[in-house]
Amino acid sequence: MSEPNSVNYVEILLVEDNQGDVVLTKRALKSGKVPHNLHVANDGEAALAFLHDVEYGQAPRPDLILLDLNLPKVTGREVLKKIKSNEALASIPVVVLTTSKADEDIMKAYELHANSFITKPVDWPQFMNVIRRIEEYWFTVVKLPPRED
Repeated sequence: MSEPNSVNYVEILLVEDNQGDVVLTKRALKSGKVPHNLHVANDGEAALAFLHDVEYGQAPRPDLILLDLNLPKVTGREVLKKIKSNEALASIPVVVLTTSKADEDIMKAYELHANSFITKPVDWPQFMNVIRRIEEYWFTVVKLPPRED
C-alpha cells in the first residue's frame, strides 16, 4: 500500500522461502534510493494467494516481482506460468532471482516469459550490488506499465 504522502512508493513482491535471503533483500532495498513497499510470500502458494488478492483489488499490484524458482508447495516455474498466462497480471515484470545456474532453468524461465533471470551471488557485497542494480534498472531506467489503483 502506498504511503499517504507525495512520495511515490513502488510495490515489490518478493517470493522467497529462504529467510536469510529475505533479510538480505530487505537490507539491500532499504539502503537503496527508491521508496518502496516490500511484500513477501514465503512459498509459491502464498504468492498465488497474494496475486489473487491483487486481481480483486484487495492487495496492491506489484510494480515488480522477484521470484525464486525453488519454492515449496508451488514451484517458482508454476507461479511464473500462472502470472504470465493471466491477462490481469501478465504485464507485471518478473525477475527470476535464484541460486540456479542451469541452462535448463534459464531456458524454461524465458520460455515462460520471465523478464530477467539472475543467479543470486553467494556473498553479501555481490548480493547487495545485484539488488541495487535491479532497483536502478527497473525503477529508474525502465518505463513500467501504469498501476490501476
